[in-house]
Amino acid sequence: MTELTNRLSDDTKIEFIDEEFDFDVKLAESLESINEYEIVEGKVTKITKDFVTVDFGYKSEGQIPTQEFINAEGDITVQVGDTAEIYLERKEDENGQVVVSKEKAQRLRVWEDVGKIYEEDGIVSGIVTARIKGGLSVDIGIKAFLPGSQVDLRPVRNLDKLLGERFDFKVLKYNPKRGNIVLSRRAILELDREEQREKTLELLQEGALIKGHVKNITDYGIFVDLGGVDGLLHITDMTWGRIVHPSEMYSIGDEIEVIVLKYDEDEEKVSLGLKQKSANPWDSVADKYPIGTEVTGKVVSLTNYGAFIEIEEGVEGLIHVSEMSWTKKIRQPSSVVSMGDSITAIIKELDTEQKRISLSMKEATPNPWKEIADQNPAGTIVKGKIRNITDFGLFVGLDEGIDGLVHVSDMSWSQRQRNPAEVYKKSDEIEVKILNIDVDNQRLSLGIKQLTEDPWQTLEDEIKEGDTVTGKIVHLADFGVFLE
Repeated sequence: MTELTNRLSDDTKIEFIDEEFDFDVKLAESLESINEYEIVEGKVTKITKDFVTVDFGYKSEGQIPTQEFINAEGDITVQVGDTAEIYLERKEDENGQVVVSKEKAQRLRVWEDVGKIYEEDGIVSGIVTARIKGGLSVDIGIKAFLPGSQVDLRPVRNLDKLLGERFDFKVLKYNPKRGNIVLSRRAILELDREEQREKTLELLQEGALIKGHVKNITDYGIFVDLGGVDGLLHITDMTWGRIVHPSEMYSIGDEIEVIVLKYDEDEEKVSLGLKQKSANPWDSVADKYPIGTEVTGKVVSLTNYGAFIEIEEGVEGLIHVSEMSWTKKIRQPSSVVSMGDSITAIIKELDTEQKRISLSMKEATPNPWKEIADQNPAGTIVKGKIRNITDFGLFVGLDEGIDGLVHVSDMSWSQRQRNPAEVYKKSDEIEVKILNIDVDNQRLSLGIKQLTEDPWQTLEDEIKEGDTVTGKIVHLADFGVFLE
């Protein structure tokens, strides 16, 4: 009995020893399979304020700062029992502790994913985070470099406007040893552009309406990106009206709808039109604006000889300086009107073939010459101020703003006034008689001597030959003396 007991006891010991040996072997094999600088998978066993503990099958568990498991919203992304990938940096540090990191595991996975995308010529998405020397820094899960030349199809002057924006990129260079990833957004845009080009070429037929964006502006027109194909909108095809420079109507980047005027497939040249989308306004000018019609328009151009008025888009008329005022002699149109002023005028002449309209601003107001002729016919005595004195007479201004001339021959019955300035002064108010009004030629003749009767008519009754008279010497000449 004792012998059997001893035998069973020894067998049990042997079996126990075998199981312990087997466990040690498996543990040793497990520890050998876990290598430093690799990603391992573990189970979250504990979460505290400071650390998340992960069991990944090693002889000791790993502790990772809780901060590495907190997302952008401030929430912890794991729970006890969850599986997590971690990066094993060291099996033991100087304190005998295992060193692991979740963030480094994530970065390593991103590097692997980017490498796969690079090999397969795929696309990666990222957010532009900063402007750096030579280009932009992009967050694709790890930091990558976007050169300035690869940002767009055309140079971008203000890279700062891209900060915070998410885009798709091609991976141009991938070097994990140097930690270097170079991206290109331009490559994506070029692919899109080529696809757009194929679609655009199918639409390029004369007369077709097509939308695009202003790509470049020159003195002679606008280049429009129609989607992989550029077309020229010449300045003469932009508007039926007046335009000095294309930038008056559009800026770079503006969306525009144009009509295809001509497409040369061999030379790949596209001529575009904008004004052709609407009818030529001159086709209906004769019906809309017959001679004598009163119109209102905006001053769009000033010259030395007059002002151009836009009656409607594409239709302009000229107000000559001679048609700006009934009473004033206009030398510079800018003294009467300014750019942008709204002007009312009368259609005087119309030539639809030459696309010319003559306008009169003064005829849109009452004619003061006609008014003065109606109110003050010849023979009327009026008052006025001397506005100017010349050798041949006086210019007298009436209340209506009209100047009349008192010729030297109409200043005195007794003799010809040789120097009016000796008798009159500028701004003197005098009485005059209206002798004649020429409304058509805008001339007004005035007289001073006509205010009194002609003394020569009664002179024969008052003085006879042989009478002795007394008078005042008024002029001396080589041939005699003039006596009044």
